[in-house]
Amino acid sequence: MDSGGRFSESLSGGDAAGRSRPARLAGAVLGRLTGRRARSFSVRRARSGQHLHQRLPRGVGVVGVSLSLAAAALAGFVASGRYDAFVAEQGRPLDIAARIAGFGVERVTISGISRMYEREVLAAAGIDWRTSVPFLDVADVREKLLRVPLIAQASVRKIYPNEIAITQVEREPAALWQKNGELSVIAADGTVIDAMRDDRYASLPLVVGEDANTKLPEYLALVAAAGPLAERIKAGTYVSGRRWTIKLDGVDVRLPEIDPAAALARLVRFEREAGLLEKDIIAVDLRMRDRVVVRLTEEAAAARAEAQKAKKKGTAS
Repeated sequence: MDSGGRFSESLSGGDAAGRSRPARLAGAVLGRLTGRRARSFSVRRARSGQHLHQRLPRGVGVVGVSLSLAAAALAGFVASGRYDAFVAEQGRPLDIAARIAGFGVERVTISGISRMYEREVLAAAGIDWRTSVPFLDVADVREKLLRVPLIAQASVRKIYPNEIAITQVEREPAALWQKNGELSVIAADGTVIDAMRDDRYASLPLVVGEDANTKLPEYLALVAAAGPLAERIKAGTYVSGRRWTIKLDGVDVRLPEIDPAAALARLVRFEREAGLLEKDIIAVDLRMRDRVVVRLTEEAAAARAEAQKAKKKGTAS
C-alpha cells in the first residue's frame, strides 16, 4: 500500500508470490480485522492432461478387480444351485454366524401340545439345529404353524440367548371320516383337521360316506340313543344322503330315514328279549315300522334251506 492508502498490484493481476488480486485483498482485510497475518489457501485443479489412474489412490484398481471377480464367483455359486444345497445342509450364512456367536437354538418349549407330536410341531415351524435366535422370524413361524389344520391358535417368542417358546391351542378331534377309502380326522363341526397317519385316533367314532362328516352330530345322537348297544357300534355309514346304516359287531343295522332313534329303541328291545344280534345274521333291516327283516349268514342260510327241505320231505312221507 502506498502513502495514499492504496494497494499496489501488478497489471497482470498477481504479485510476486503468484497470488491473485482477490486473494490478496481478502488477506489484507482479514489481517486488519484480526491483527494477524492472514494465510491464503488455494485448491489446485488437476491438469486437464492428467490420466484418471494418476489421480486415484494406489490399489483401487486391484480392489475393484477383486470385488468384480468375487461377485462373479458368488453369482455362479448361486446359479449353479450349490448355494441352495449349502443352505439346506448348514443353514443361512447369518444363522451360521449367529450360532458361532452363541445364539443357536438349543431348546424349544412347546405348550398346549395334545394330539400332535413335538417333532411334528418343530417340522411345521421349520425350526432345527440350523436355526438361530436373532434371525428367527416369529411372525413367519406362527404363520407356518397356523397352516396345520389341527392347530387353531399359536404364538412364538424368542428367549435369548438360546431358547424359543411356542404356545399353541389344538382343535379337538371328534371322529374319523372315511371317504373313497381315505381316513381323515374331523372336528365336531365336520371340519377336516388331520389325516389318519397312525393309531393315535383309533378310538374315535367312525363315519363313512359322502357328507357323513357334516352329519356327525346326528350320528353321535344315534349312538347315544342305542343305550346298552352303544359300546358295540363300530361305525355309521351315511347312505344316499338320506339315512344311516350302523355296523354293530359285524351286523349291519339299516335304519329308516324318519325317526331312526325309535328304530334303534326297537332293536334294543329285540336284543333284550330274544338275543337277536346273537343269531347267525349279517343284517337287520328296521326301515319298516311293522316288521323286522334279517339276513342270515351263508352258513345259516344253507343250514336253514336244508332244514326246510328235510321238513318238506318229512311232511310228504
